[in-house]
Amino acid sequence: MSESVVVERVTWSYPAFADRAEAGRALVRLIDPALDPDAVVLALPRGGVPVAVPLADALGVQVVPMPVRKLPIPDSPEMGFGAVTLDGTVVLNERAVAGHHLDELTVARVAGDVRHEVERRSRAYPGGFPFPEVEERAVWIVDDGLATGYTMLAAARMVRARRPARLVVAVPVAAPGSLSLVAPLLTVAYCLIEQRSAPFAVASYYRDFHDLSDAEVVALLEG
Repeated sequence: MSESVVVERVTWSYPAFADRAEAGRALVRLIDPALDPDAVVLALPRGGVPVAVPLADALGVQVVPMPVRKLPIPDSPEMGFGAVTLDGTVVLNERAVAGHHLDELTVARVAGDVRHEVERRSRAYPGGFPFPEVEERAVWIVDDGLATGYTMLAAARMVRARRPARLVVAVPVAAPGSLSLVAPLLTVAYCLIEQRSAPFAVASYYRDFHDLSDAEVVALLEG
């Protein structure tokens, strides 16, 4: 039985955090994690990495980047119809697929293109992408926020298939319904702010929400 721990539920967004690092420190205060050198902290690049660093520091482990990307709708690339992970795990938002009349060939083509980008990004990080052994270990997946939730869902499915002892998601903010989408795969989800109504944008909760470069991510991972 999964559990969701949410500090605040709001109707409209507000700039709650100076930046992602501040949001990560706030999550650590909520979670109050005990030192656990056997834990695994996976961050969804790029924005999840600075959020994950304070948690990894508290647990006494390193952050491991877990490249996952949304599948963009060809005519509206800012919107997604699912997500894909490095190992080829694909999660589709069937409502978006049907609503935008995407056929199987289009879905396969976009998924293939995005997986190539995921592979490229994984090579940009130190040591490539040696995914850790997670069986019977506590695994944390961290991002800077959940919008549709499908990117996190893809990540959680990939990890759950590897039989962790516990699977925990930690995010500063979440859109309506995104936590409940992911919750069945989890032991617990931690979220500082859950928005109860649309429209929703992760960026609206941060005063600084610039696009992180690969170089910034590498510096955080090596720091």
